[in-house]
Amino acid sequence: MQKAAFIEKKYIVNFIFVTSLFLMWGVLHAMSDVLNKYFQGALNVSKSQSGLIQLSVFGAYFIMSIPAGYFLKKFGYKPGVLLGLALFATGIFMFVPAANAASFNFFRIALFVMGCGMATLETVAHPFSAALGDQRTSDLRVNFSQMFNAIGAICGPLIAAWFLFGNGNANSTDLSSVKSLYIGIGAVIILLFIAFLFLRVQPLNDPHAAAKTDDPEAVNIDLAPSKKLYQHKHFVWAVAAQFFNVAAQGGTWAFFINYGHEVMGFSNQTASNYMSIFMLMMALGRVVGTFLMKFIAPNKLLAAFAMGSIIMCLIVAQAWGWTSYIALMMINFFFSIMFPTIFSLGLKNLGGHTQQGSSFISMGVVGGAFFPLLMGQIANHDVAKAYYLPIICYAVIFLFGYKLYKVKH
Repeated sequence: MQKAAFIEKKYIVNFIFVTSLFLMWGVLHAMSDVLNKYFQGALNVSKSQSGLIQLSVFGAYFIMSIPAGYFLKKFGYKPGVLLGLALFATGIFMFVPAANAASFNFFRIALFVMGCGMATLETVAHPFSAALGDQRTSDLRVNFSQMFNAIGAICGPLIAAWFLFGNGNANSTDLSSVKSLYIGIGAVIILLFIAFLFLRVQPLNDPHAAAKTDDPEAVNIDLAPSKKLYQHKHFVWAVAAQFFNVAAQGGTWAFFINYGHEVMGFSNQTASNYMSIFMLMMALGRVVGTFLMKFIAPNKLLAAFAMGSIIMCLIVAQAWGWTSYIALMMINFFFSIMFPTIFSLGLKNLGGHTQQGSSFISMGVVGGAFFPLLMGQIANHDVAKAYYLPIICYAVIFLFGYKLYKVKH
């Protein structure tokens, strides 16, 4: 059997542009977690109320992922990207009137529209990246693209901390810094939109078309074409695993700065800067994980990383100073490969259901809308003890990687 290439030459330009999308929403996702702490002071909201930021962003995934999937199926990858970028830019520029009104609810509306753009881009970008070549290397391509998502997540807290907590803004209630930050980002999104308008998308393998080979590992063949989408058990479990995965991510990220401030005694800006190291651990995890996938099956690595996260959460909850803080950093290392690996395992051998399946797995991201609210209720009293809750999530992911990922005919 011929060895599968990571990426074919004809797809390189498309792959670069698609990967840039991962970078961009990585920056904005990480900024939302800095906003969580910033609004606690600037708009006088509690920890549990600030969790509504994640509800606004991830709730948009629940609302938008299915329509985005249908849009993708009807119009294709490039129009899907353009729709996502248009919604993304609209939400970002809504931060200006929200700051002028100094309204937390207005900010939540802006975050919701921005989240609709993110949901559309994620629904499109993951199968887009996976489709740019042989299915046998789709896990590697999606994880490679996600490495740039991690780089964006490293840059996001540094940028947000400088604008929101630096230059004498640490205790300020003036929201002009928020306006400046998001106007700049909005301008970048507009430039990216224009670039995609002129991008020529190479013809991709149509999952509806007849395969040229009988090898299901090479081509996305539906091994049970008579089944409806929900009858593919590995897909259903992927949706559940993604729900709990993003639930754990949303809660862990949302209260990272609070943990640094309250348990470690850092200032808000110092805690925000440490968040960039936190995100660096995710990038490192993706590099290590992508390398290890050459030797270890993706599902086995997923199960091992989920078990690592469970151990780290137990240590974090003890509030043992630097030992627990390093364990908190390591949660992001182990989290690194989970999203793209669950995504690609869930899409295996769905054939004509692939685009619709992508939208449902993206919809699983709604877990991040509710979990920060639950963790916030505990964090109001003890932010360290709140980190017991994600253990439930990682147990589900472990079971998916250990057994429930299997494609059944």
